[in-house]
Amino acid sequence: MNSRQRVLAALNHREPDRVPVDLSGHRSSGIAAMAYARLRRHLGLAERPIRVYDPLQQLAIVDEDVLDRFGVDTVELGRAFAEGDECWADWILPDGTPCQMPIWALPERDGRRWVLRSRKTGRVIAQMPDGTLYFEQTYYPFAEEEADPRRIDDVLTESMWTAIASPPGPLADGRDGERRLSEGARRLRRQTDRAIIGLFGGNLLEMGQFLYRNDNFLMLLAAEPEKAHDFLERLCQKHLQALEKFLTLVGPYIDVVLFGDDLGMQSGPQMSPAMYREFFKPRHARLWRRAKQIADVKVMLHCCGGVRELLPDLIDAGLDAINPVQISCQGMQAAGLKHDFGQAITFWGGGCDTRLILPRATPDEVRRHVQEQTLALRPGGGFVFQQVHNIMADVPPANIVAMYDALR
Repeated sequence: MNSRQRVLAALNHREPDRVPVDLSGHRSSGIAAMAYARLRRHLGLAERPIRVYDPLQQLAIVDEDVLDRFGVDTVELGRAFAEGDECWADWILPDGTPCQMPIWALPERDGRRWVLRSRKTGRVIAQMPDGTLYFEQTYYPFAEEEADPRRIDDVLTESMWTAIASPPGPLADGRDGERRLSEGARRLRRQTDRAIIGLFGGNLLEMGQFLYRNDNFLMLLAAEPEKAHDFLERLCQKHLQALEKFLTLVGPYIDVVLFGDDLGMQSGPQMSPAMYREFFKPRHARLWRRAKQIADVKVMLHCCGGVRELLPDLIDAGLDAINPVQISCQGMQAAGLKHDFGQAITFWGGGCDTRLILPRATPDEVRRHVQEQTLALRPGGGFVFQQVHNIMADVPPANIVAMYDALR
């Protein structure tokens, strides 16, 4: 089997020749740039520029030599646009490591912090104070101004996540950008047999939280359902238009389209199943159904937290795979999930706990943990290995090596 066949077999609930592996195939299976620089030195690999494609989370582009070393079967669509030097500018990571940042999301120094600004207005939308390692959102349009859903086109450009795009970023804007996007996707398809993941987003709950602020949006759902429905319907229509354009351009060249919505917390879902069914399930179903009508793709949802209670509805809405399978949360133990839902959904993750095990355990403990998780999740397919969310900046390189070598 090649990598693409291996991933698709797992997604179709057939056990492949070995467990498929994802590293940096999307924004939640990646590695912090500082950890990546140490990992390359630990492996004795040649020095290369450290490129940070996600400034907010400080995630590095993982080079081919590392992907090959760990037998990685996936690649993110942005890889097609990440090579041109015209996209990058020099910067320095918090630990002093030289790196490069996308030119359209280059942090600026502002007193005792680094800031990221909206390309449209110059407003500060995220900050990284000295002594911290990641950017945090600072501007919530509908919390600081009139919350008018009719202005959604304007405020989306001020959202932290939409303003700071992955490669090719703003280079994909306009007719020439659309051509560049389609040609880049086609070129990547010819160059690799890895499964290609197209990051779309389509966030519903999270976009409400990004615009209104978390507390305000949850209160809106509970106290003013008509206004919440109005906002979510306008947002869903916006996502459907963007999805149509995105998959028309790149759909023939990708294998998985990734949506996002963190529906869970450490202790369980952020909402009741009844609230999910009222506000989000019908709209998720429309988005996911339309994706499969436009292109021959599998639909994956990035969804952190404990969401066991929501899995039946997510599956019914058309979801093929869920990540990162946050096994430290209530109800998210691997064996139970596999027993109850393993025939209906692919668990893309859950391979190694990133909260306690990966940063703090010994390499031998990491190895045993990975083998236990894999033994629970592998049978019958429906499992793609990734650690639970990104490899953070403080993870020892020996533990990263132990995690991936355990799969061998």
